[in-house]
Amino acid sequence: MDWNIIILLVVSGIVVGIVNTLAGGGSVITMTMFMALGLPITVANGTNRIAVLLQNLTATVTFLRKRMLNIRHGLALSVPVIVGNIAGSLVATHINETVFKICFGVILLVILLYIVFDNRIKIREGHNIDIKPLHYLWFLLIGFYGGYIYVGIGYLILAITLWSMRMDIVTANVIKNFVIFVATPFSLAIFILNGQVDYMFGLWHGAGNIVGSFLASHYMVGWGKGFIKTFIALLVLICFADLVGIISLHDLFNSLVWYRA
Repeated sequence: MDWNIIILLVVSGIVVGIVNTLAGGGSVITMTMFMALGLPITVANGTNRIAVLLQNLTATVTFLRKRMLNIRHGLALSVPVIVGNIAGSLVATHINETVFKICFGVILLVILLYIVFDNRIKIREGHNIDIKPLHYLWFLLIGFYGGYIYVGIGYLILAITLWSMRMDIVTANVIKNFVIFVATPFSLAIFILNGQVDYMFGLWHGAGNIVGSFLASHYMVGWGKGFIKTFIALLVLICFADLVGIISLHDLFNSLVWYRA
């Protein structure tokens, strides 16, 4: 692998690690870049799980050290995500791009509207989470989606934790990173068994993810509510613009790559 490809994978990994730790949707960048570098979409989907695992491991360790994670609540919500993740990965043999774009676009718009118009988002370190039976069903469905596509799962978890479970945005992000970390190894194993993982791409990109995730999880609370809301809203707008064709992340990465593996 040429060094310019390695540098691109690591630098983009740092950006994706920050994005996914604070909100979600960074895998749009990862998937687009992997495909621009020549990976088939199924291999890009599987390879992405390496970076996902490493970045969420880093964030989880940091949150544990900061005493921001309630393990009992996190594990309770992780069980349905694991089950759904396994099922989604088993059927991830093809991706309907049109359906995916429609669903993901709707999700992005809903999250954006919530961030812009709901002033009840607060920053605190409370862990009082009221888990109801319906929440397990939601997390089962989220797990299935994550196993099948993964891109955008962070927004789905934030939607449920912020709206239905009434978490603050910091606690919601902590729970999001933990359940994804616990569930991802099961999904990754399935893709590995099906030969749909490129280890070099995944590990180099994952190394960048570790750095980005550490930076985001270590300084997230200090950045404050205004920064987090603005960051998430900006990311949502960029992802949505790419989905509807206003901009092209694919063309952007193609212009950055002067060597193809």
